Amino acid sequence: MIKIKSLEEIELIRQSALLVSKTLGMIASEIKPGVSGIYLDKLAEEFIRDHGGTPGFKGMYDFPNTLCFSPNDQVVHGIPTEKPLRNGDIVSIDCGVLMNGFYGDHAYTFEVGEVDEATKKLLQVTKESLYIGIAQFKAGKRVSDIGHAIQQYTEGHGYGVVRELVGHGLGRKLHEDPQVPNYGRPGRGKKFKDGMVLAIEPMINMGTHRINQLSDGWTVLTADRKPSAHFEHDVALINGKPELLSTFQYIYDVLGIKTDEEKPFRSTT
Repeated sequence: MIKIKSLEEIELIRQSALLVSKTLGMIASEIKPGVSGIYLDKLAEEFIRDHGGTPGFKGMYDFPNTLCFSPNDQVVHGIPTEKPLRNGDIVSIDCGVLMNGFYGDHAYTFEVGEVDEATKKLLQVTKESLYIGIAQFKAGKRVSDIGHAIQQYTEGHGYGVVRELVGHGLGRKLHEDPQVPNYGRPGRGKKFKDGMVLAIEPMINMGTHRINQLSDGWTVLTADRKPSAHFEHDVALINGKPELLSTFQYIYDVLGIKTDEEKPFRSTT
């Protein structure tokens, strides 16, 4: 059942989402060749707790860490280790926070050092598809319109859209209804209503859409071992339009990136 949130509840989700955003911004300043996932994981947990939150992933479904840390051909749900990042890697970092009874859930795929142009394009297209999907989250549209838009855009660039892993509703639980696939035919599923909050998160592979899972029960890999990218925002439907609750701006401030990509989804009031 889809849980409609009040404006007051949406503000509490925003606080949790922004703590995730700040955590990812802090991590952005630490990502470089030679740094390990477990080091970043410890920094993230300390940062979240110091700012009044609780790591949202740690212990959920017995996941052992604060961050899902997924380099290169890992799609999602990678477990941080002592293995150092290398120049030319990419790494998807997914982070969750529980604060004031509500979750934030937010992800970004980072470049490590100098990344090749083909991989840079994968990241660019995947992030662009995130905003293309968010634009469909408005009055009069349905759940499948998000996935259809993401699929059309990313497959148009020759990429594979992961089928088995999807976005979701967000609130007092990390995973609420509805599920939000990144593929499908338009005009299907529940109609959007004010007060809905979604975590929209395209997971796009450079090659095949097919995936495998490691024996650790968590780490998901591309079947052809080509790179995968993952970007995620938390978004509320307010007055018939999508409004971002999370932001990449803390990351961009560290990396020196200038963009107005989030402007269409920010409140002007």
